[in-house]
Amino acid sequence: MQMHALGRAVIFLTGSIIGGLALAFIIVFVHPQLLQRPAAPPGPAASVAPDVAPAAAAAPAPAVGAASEPPPTARVEGALAAESYAAAVRRAAPAVVNISTARLVTEQITPSALAQLFGDLRPLYRRRVERALGSGVIVDSAGHIITNNHVIANADTILVTLADGRTARAVVVGRDPDTDLALLSIKLKELPVMPFGRSDQLQVGDGVLAIGNPLGLSQTVTHGIVSATGRSQLGVATFEDFIQTDAAINAGNSGGALIDTLGDLIGINTAVLGKNNGGDISVEGISFAIPVNLARGVMNEILDHGRVIRGWTGIVPEDVGGEQAQQLGLPKGGVVITNLYRSSPAVDGGVHIGDIVTLVDGKSIKSAQEALAQIAAKKPGSRVQLHLLRGRSELDATLAVTERPQTN
Repeated sequence: MQMHALGRAVIFLTGSIIGGLALAFIIVFVHPQLLQRPAAPPGPAASVAPDVAPAAAAAPAPAVGAASEPPPTARVEGALAAESYAAAVRRAAPAVVNISTARLVTEQITPSALAQLFGDLRPLYRRRVERALGSGVIVDSAGHIITNNHVIANADTILVTLADGRTARAVVVGRDPDTDLALLSIKLKELPVMPFGRSDQLQVGDGVLAIGNPLGLSQTVTHGIVSATGRSQLGVATFEDFIQTDAAINAGNSGGALIDTLGDLIGINTAVLGKNNGGDISVEGISFAIPVNLARGVMNEILDHGRVIRGWTGIVPEDVGGEQAQQLGLPKGGVVITNLYRSSPAVDGGVHIGDIVTLVDGKSIKSAQEALAQIAAKKPGSRVQLHLLRGRSELDATLAVTERPQTN
């Protein structure tokens, strides 16, 4: 009896095993991927940096409730977002315009050799249209645009194209060649206006963006830093107080905007040193902009008076060279008067050609531009005192200040 029960148990167990194997075969046949070995989880980078793995393994787990460090991907995305200037560009770029000018030029044609042979030397002339490109900045809702004077000088027609594609003919409200600035006006509605910043608060190292239309490429943005402030003696304009930057500025950028990283206007792009400045010397990354504080003052003068009113005495100064200054016993500064305008306050006040100016209203000066700037800041009708060296003698000359003649 016991043997019979044992036999039935063996038969039941054998059938169960065979049935289970058959079921497993069917499952594997339907899902063969179950036979693949699962991929091992990524372990410590022992093969790349074996000396780092133990430290990583020994690092304690963060406490419950403590802020965990964001994954590397999140850190990279955050860094990229922090370095983006898209918001500043969106704020400022709509107010930067493209300026295209045209003027009719008449030029003489050289007679051909055949005409010269037969004595037909009557002058021949032809006319052609000369075109130029530049940039400008819309500064108020009335349609006034600041640009460089050299962009629109001698132009017969001035066409302004906005960032939104609208175009309009511009008229010249006023020009100031002494600072290379000009003010235009267009008649369009709902104009974007550039927000003004403070150029007197700029520091070397501040980030800046240049927006303009270089080489006819509209709405181009370049990035750099403030390399220096108060640059002068570049020979670009009579009164120079430039912001130097390494932001790329090329032909067509003139008159465009230099903005800070918030999108506020801090300068009007105006000049770039050539790549072959002075022969074999290659110059890159040196560009200049007129400070917005100066541009705003010129604009207000033009709107109020139709011109910029400056003080003038009629002196033509030049810098005293280092060797000459040493011979004269001057520390560093001083300018020499190389010429005088006839019937000017300087002539009436007894100033001589060759006099050396060391002080203007008691303030020492270091350059001819600084002397002219201090006199220009005086109101016509006031008086200015110059401290002069004439040979080995020192004397003071008090001059009447009149309005500086307008230049072309």
